[in-house]
Amino acid sequence: MTAAPETGLTEREIIERAVALRPALLARQAETERLTRYPEDTHDDFLRAGFYRILQPRRYGGHEFGLPVFYRVVVEIARGCPSTGWALSLTAAHVLQACTVFDEKAQDELFGTDGDFRAASTVAPVGIAQPDGPDHVILDGTWPYSSGAPYSTHYLGQTLRAGTPVLFVAPRSAWTVLDDWHGALGLRGTGSNSIRMDQARVPAHFTCETSLLDLPVEGGSVGSKLHGNPMYAGRAPSFFHGELAAVMIGTAYAAADEYARIVAARPLLLEPDRTRADLHDYQRHLGEALGMIHLAEAALRQTAEDWIEACRRNVRGEAPFTVVEDNRLALTFLNAGRMAWDVLQGILFRTAGSRHARDGERMQRYFRDAATYWTHVGPGMYEPLVRRVGCDTLGLPSEHIALIP
Repeated sequence: MTAAPETGLTEREIIERAVALRPALLARQAETERLTRYPEDTHDDFLRAGFYRILQPRRYGGHEFGLPVFYRVVVEIARGCPSTGWALSLTAAHVLQACTVFDEKAQDELFGTDGDFRAASTVAPVGIAQPDGPDHVILDGTWPYSSGAPYSTHYLGQTLRAGTPVLFVAPRSAWTVLDDWHGALGLRGTGSNSIRMDQARVPAHFTCETSLLDLPVEGGSVGSKLHGNPMYAGRAPSFFHGELAAVMIGTAYAAADEYARIVAARPLLLEPDRTRADLHDYQRHLGEALGMIHLAEAALRQTAEDWIEACRRNVRGEAPFTVVEDNRLALTFLNAGRMAWDVLQGILFRTAGSRHARDGERMQRYFRDAATYWTHVGPGMYEPLVRRVGCDTLGLPSEHIALIP
């Protein structure tokens, strides 16, 4: 029996806990980059706050809050430290997919008696899987860009078995974290290390012949039936785009906070009793930036609600959660993240002043983090994704347009 979750905790309270952590996360930014992962103190803060369990089923000691709450917490954590927000999100999120596709026996074993479950993941199939008798599978390979791996208890990965995609969950004892997350332009503290499995033996019921990009959710899923919650019957690609957009919006807010601090502290050369905050141009830059960031966050929140509603309609049998719907939601999330990036690099970083582009400056860090976000495979899907949505609208086949090169 898994331990019960913290009783009486509300959605508002868990969001307020994230806001309250912002000063500590700001103070730990440089250490987080140096370590290439967030420090143990931050991990302990997250454990106490319950952030890892936001999407986890109550049956297994989680809070089972909805997607909008999860994204709001990620925005607030990223506002304190973008690398930390990224790592938290890409560690705490994958419980949703694990609880969607794996059966009750597997879930009982994965969560155990303490409900301790945090899973790094990558979207591309890597390595190989081979059967080892009727009850086990041998996994072998190196899975790169496994954000949050240093603090993960499990790994949710994809591989191939005789050319067929296989989704699997492997406990921490089955894999090793490689010390290879160095030299990135930004997001240096995300713990996006590779993980290595050398002939790792896992139970066969910890595997499922499916792909993260095409989970079998039509009409409901194993998870939605087990937990009585349609949230566990949603498609993953749009959900993943929402994660990244939440981090990017939090990063843009962080840059706006830093911009306000910068202009209020910068005396004018010819009028040292006044600061840049007194000048109309800087007031306008900040106001324009905040207006666009608020708009991006509004799109994030509404699209998260739309994602949940698509799950509800799917489970009720009113309308399947199709690839077409997934494409539409994914593009909206992606546009929200893109808007935040445009604000950060086009307004805030550009007009903050060159002294804030130096090493050690927060504004430089936010720019590096945001630029690295834009090179990620998710934002890299923009062109094929807009084509897919266009083809979907025109009634043309879009499945042939590959999202991942």
